[in-house]
Amino acid sequence: MSETPFRPFETALPQDEALDVLRHATGGADDGELFVERRRSESLTFDDGRLRSASYDAAEGFGLRAVRGEVAGYAHSTDVSIPALRRAAETARLAVGDGGGTLADGPAPTNTRLYTDHDPITSAEFPVKIDTLREIDAFTRDLDARVVQVTASIAASLQEVEILRPDGAVVRDTRPMTRLNISVIVEQDGRRESGSAGGGGRVGLDGLIDPVDWQAKAREALRIAKVNLEAVPAPAGVMEVALGPGWPGILLHEAIGHGLEGDFNRKGSSAFAGLMGQQVAAKGVTVLDDGTIPDRRGSISVDDEGTPSGRTTLIEDGILVGYMQDRQNARLMGVDPTGNGRRQSFAHKPMPRMTNTVMLGGDAKPEDLVAEIKDGIWAVGFGGGQVDITNGKFVFSCTEAYRVENGKIGAPVKGATLIGDGPSALRQVRGLGNDMALDPGMGTCGKDGQWVPVGVGQPTVLMDGLTVGGSAA
Repeated sequence: MSETPFRPFETALPQDEALDVLRHATGGADDGELFVERRRSESLTFDDGRLRSASYDAAEGFGLRAVRGEVAGYAHSTDVSIPALRRAAETARLAVGDGGGTLADGPAPTNTRLYTDHDPITSAEFPVKIDTLREIDAFTRDLDARVVQVTASIAASLQEVEILRPDGAVVRDTRPMTRLNISVIVEQDGRRESGSAGGGGRVGLDGLIDPVDWQAKAREALRIAKVNLEAVPAPAGVMEVALGPGWPGILLHEAIGHGLEGDFNRKGSSAFAGLMGQQVAAKGVTVLDDGTIPDRRGSISVDDEGTPSGRTTLIEDGILVGYMQDRQNARLMGVDPTGNGRRQSFAHKPMPRMTNTVMLGGDAKPEDLVAEIKDGIWAVGFGGGQVDITNGKFVFSCTEAYRVENGKIGAPVKGATLIGDGPSALRQVRGLGNDMALDPGMGTCGKDGQWVPVGVGQPTVLMDGLTVGGSAA
C-alpha cells in the first residue's frame, strides 16, 4: 500500500496561511494549537473456525484550540482546507473573547524517537494475516481436546500528526500500533471456562505473527482457561492480598493513577487533592508515569500538544511529589507541563492522561511475600474494574486468583473481586517484590468519553486489609 507523505502544512494547509489563521484565533489567548491528524487502521478477527470480520478504516481532520484561563474554545473538521480552518478559528475564538491573555511559550523541541515510523499495516500481506489466524485456531485446538472455541484477532494502525504552534513551530509524530489477542473456551463435564492472552505495542506485526510469539500466547490463554476449570467459589471478607506483577498494575492505573491527573487535582475533585508533599502511601512505594519507554503501547515521543514525553515521579517513597499535567492545567497550577496532554483524535480536546503508569519494585522475593499470607488470596490476573475519582473507591474482578492459607497456595478461586479505595490501599502495602514487570501491551484507558492506549506495570505487591468479594466456600 503506497501512501503520500503526511505534510498538511505543505499541501492542504500551507503553513503561512494556516499560521495566520491560528494567530488570529489565539490573539489575546493564553495558549492554543492546530492539530492535524491522519489515521489508518485494520482489524481481523477469526472466530469459531472462520474469518468473522475484516475491516479497514481511514480518517483525517484537524482540531483548532484557543485557551484562555480555564476556558478552551475548540472546533474540528474533516475538511482539511483553509476555508474550513477559518470557520473553525471563528468558533474557537469565541472562548477567548476580547483577549487580554499572554501567550505561553511553546514546548521545547525534541529529536527523540521512541518507536518506528513504518506502517505496521503493510508489514505483513493480507493473506499472511489470515493464514496466521487460521494457524492459531488449529494450533490451539490441537493443544487440548477440551477446547471448544478459539477467537483470535490481529489489529494494526498508524496515526500521523502535525501540530502547528502560534509561534510558528511545527511538531510531527508518526505512531504505529499493533496487537494480537487469543481467547479460548474449554469444556469439561458440562462446565465451560475461558482464558485469554495477548499483547503488542508500537512495533511492526513481524514479531506478533511469528509462531514463537503467538504459540506462547495460545498456551497462556489455554493455561488460564484450564485453571478456571478447577476454580472453587471465592471466599469473601477482609483479608491479605498479593497482587502479581505486570498486568495487575491496572488496579494501580485505575484506583490511583486517575487521581493523580492534574485536572482532577486543580478542581479539587481528586482524593489526592491538596496532599502534595504529604505521606499518601507506605514507605518504599514509588509510582511513576513514564511515556519514554521505547516501543511500549502507552509511550509517545511527544504528546498531543507538542510537549516531549516525560518520566514523571508521582509518589516517591510514599510521598506525593507530582501530578500529570497538560499545558493548560500546568499553567493554572503554576507548574511545568509533563508531556501528558493527550487526545483520542483531532475531534477531541487534549487533557491530562496517563501513558505507562508503574510502581517500582522492591527487594523481596515474590514467593516470600506470598508465603507471608495467613489468610487471603494471590491475584495474578485482572479483568474489568470501576473507580470513583472523588474518593478512590474501586471494584476489580480477578480473572486468575488463588486461595492462600498459612503461606500455602491452594485452589484457584472463581468470582473474586477486590474492593477498596486507592489512598487506603497505598498505605496498606506491606511488601514489594523484586520482579517488577510491564504488561504485555493491551491497555486502553477511558476518560470523559475519550480512549487512548496506555501501559501499566508493577512488581508483586503484598497488601493488608483489602475486601475480597465472592461467595463463601
